[in-house]
Amino acid sequence: MFEFLFKRPGDKPGDPPAAADAKPDPAAASGGSQRALQAEKVRELAGDEAQAVEFILHSEFSELRLAAAEFVHSPDQLERVRAAMRNTDRRVAKLMQSRLEAIRHHQAELQRGQACIDQAAQLLKDEKLTPNMVADLDRRWSVIAAPELAPQFDAARGALAQRLEAQVALQRSVIDSLAALRKLAASGQPAADIAAQLAQFDDAHAAALSAPEHASLPRQLINDFAAEQARARAGLGALEQGQGAQAAREAMLAGWLATPPASLHADTLKREWNKLPAGSAGDEAADQQRRFDELLATIPAPPAKSKEQRPEKPKQPGADAHFLDNLAAMESALEQGSLHSAAEHDKALKELKGARLSAAQSERLAHARAELKRLSDWARWGGNVSREELIKAVEQLTSQSLAMSELAKKVGSMRERWKALDTLSGAAPKSLWERFDAACSAAYAPAAAHFKHLAEERHTNAAKAQHLIDEANAEAEKMKSADSVDWKRMASTVQRLRLGWSHLGAIDRKEKKRLDQQFADVLNVLQGPLEQQRKSEVAHREELIELVAALNPADRHSLDALRAAQERWQELARALPLERKAEQAMWHRFRAVCDAVFAKRKETAHAADAERRTHQMSKDAISARLEAAAQETLDAAAATRLLREAANEWHAIGPVPRAVEAKVDKRYHAAIAAVQQQADNARRAAGIAQANAMRDKLRLCQDLEAALAAGTAEGQDWNARWAALAPLQSDYEQILSTRFQAGLAALAGDRAAYVRLLEQNRPALMQEVLRLEIAAGIDSGSEFARDRLKMQVEVLQSSLKSGDKPLTQAAQFQQLVATPALVDDRTAARIGQLFARIGKEAR
Repeated sequence: MFEFLFKRPGDKPGDPPAAADAKPDPAAASGGSQRALQAEKVRELAGDEAQAVEFILHSEFSELRLAAAEFVHSPDQLERVRAAMRNTDRRVAKLMQSRLEAIRHHQAELQRGQACIDQAAQLLKDEKLTPNMVADLDRRWSVIAAPELAPQFDAARGALAQRLEAQVALQRSVIDSLAALRKLAASGQPAADIAAQLAQFDDAHAAALSAPEHASLPRQLINDFAAEQARARAGLGALEQGQGAQAAREAMLAGWLATPPASLHADTLKREWNKLPAGSAGDEAADQQRRFDELLATIPAPPAKSKEQRPEKPKQPGADAHFLDNLAAMESALEQGSLHSAAEHDKALKELKGARLSAAQSERLAHARAELKRLSDWARWGGNVSREELIKAVEQLTSQSLAMSELAKKVGSMRERWKALDTLSGAAPKSLWERFDAACSAAYAPAAAHFKHLAEERHTNAAKAQHLIDEANAEAEKMKSADSVDWKRMASTVQRLRLGWSHLGAIDRKEKKRLDQQFADVLNVLQGPLEQQRKSEVAHREELIELVAALNPADRHSLDALRAAQERWQELARALPLERKAEQAMWHRFRAVCDAVFAKRKETAHAADAERRTHQMSKDAISARLEAAAQETLDAAAATRLLREAANEWHAIGPVPRAVEAKVDKRYHAAIAAVQQQADNARRAAGIAQANAMRDKLRLCQDLEAALAAGTAEGQDWNARWAALAPLQSDYEQILSTRFQAGLAALAGDRAAYVRLLEQNRPALMQEVLRLEIAAGIDSGSEFARDRLKMQVEVLQSSLKSGDKPLTQAAQFQQLVATPALVDDRTAARIGQLFARIGKEAR
């Protein structure tokens, strides 16, 4: 129980307990007043940025620095404070950094906004402004946060909007003019009115072409207006000519109507009427023809002569039926406006030679041919106008970005239309034909060059194809003559040849079929053995898949086997890759079985993790129980029992998750240390109590023995005094009780003999006290120095003797308290020092 008595003097004793009443710290009081003074300075800053920066740089209170940082806003001061507080006050440094970033972001937004304003100014100067440009500008501005620049941008954007509105209005006016121009030809108005309106359209179109936004007019719209304008003027010319003919017929008809019918001759009128140019078809022409017919009806027929008076005339020859049929067909074709058919019938009539025509038939034929000539002249004029438009259309093809095939089709269609015009309106003038042919040649030149380039490419591709075939033949010969084949190289070669063949461009049809057949034949020679080898590789990989599928995920060696299988798969893939689809399919199967093994192992790991978490909860419960016990008052036995039970439970629980293992162990050991400290304190308190009780009982025995020697022992209640003292441990209680009972027995019996025994035991007691002082490291005094040195030598000699076991220090202490002897004050003081050492070491 008193082993702590026998520590060496050099051992470090426990720290003395702190004083109960601590004196106030003057530094803390001065720190509080300093904080109050600096807080008052913060309140006096009132937005002064320079003073706020100086305060932040020299203040040692973080919350006051943060309050003063609210007054810092300029970039230079922000950068200064951030650099100074970067390693001192992270909150202030972060606040300064955030404000600097906000300032930089705002400056970047201003730069982007100014760029948008500059772009808007450039767009205002651009003649070819389009809505897409403005829409792109709006998208860029929409993501910019720069309210300072919003008025400038709004002004520029408003100017752009006005330009776009002006463009829309200009295009709308041109489109409306084009629609009105198209309706003008079919309006049926007089030629003068049409001419006046055409002049207005010309002026409006000229104004549109000279408008500030004329560059925004689509080129196709301008071309359509010009073409429609030309067609309107051509129609106006035809209308004016028709109206002139109608006026001439009207004047002649008015003159005939003013002449007496009797002086008119019907045949003469008909000849004169037919000689006049035909007017335009319409109600007015029909009315003129009706009035002319009515005039003919009013002319009296010439008087008929009798047969006797009439001389017989010879029979006039007449045309045959075939001639009359062609003539009627020609007249019908003219009425229908089919000039080509009418020309064919006229040609057939000219080929009928020898036909004798009557005067009426001759007049009829002459009238038909005159009408054919008139219509042909008009058709020739209209055909030339159409040819001019066709030439313009061909010339515009050079400025259009058309595909070469479409360009060739357009040029071909233009030539076909030219031929159709030759059929309908006759042959074109040589000058027009030369212009048209030159325009077609110039427009077709890019297509011709393109098609020539394609022909050269086809020839080059045929040469490349032949080279691939020759290379494949060489590989086939090399494979036949070689002892061993590098299958990986062979597969790469076949893949490269097939890829190169697939990347070949167009080849002439007459060559392509032959080259395809040759390449397929030589490729089959290479692929036959390669496919056989790939079948063998497929079998090896099937074995690997079956091997992995048969692995037991719970086996500790399954992961090594799985990794070995994966490495083997990679070796096979590097040795001979399969076809891409087959390789992918087998790889997906292999990966699926590998993933299944990993998934099962993962499930097992999850179960183990759940078990470890359960173990963690159990260990945390043990730690919590120990921590709760550490807060309570336990005796040494209860603390020892609790620690033993906790240790048994702790070792019976399995492992916990590795991530929290150190934390759980640290908590457990901390709780163990707390309970152990409480147990040590309880044990130490019990030791102190036992030492005090033993000292009191030893003093009682010494008082009894001194009273026996002095003869003053009678009349005192020694048993009551003994019973009032606390009991000791059984061995010390028995020793001291025996000594006390021996003294009481001497008091009732042979007192002198017991006093002599007390005198005799004094030297032995002095030796035991000296021995215990040596063991406890207590100074014995100068008067006992020689005896102390002698005893130390004896103790050393006895320890060096073999087979001689000296008494333990606890046994020596028991022998001290068991020896009845008389003690003087000096010896009692020395024994008191031993018990004082017991109390000090216990504390």
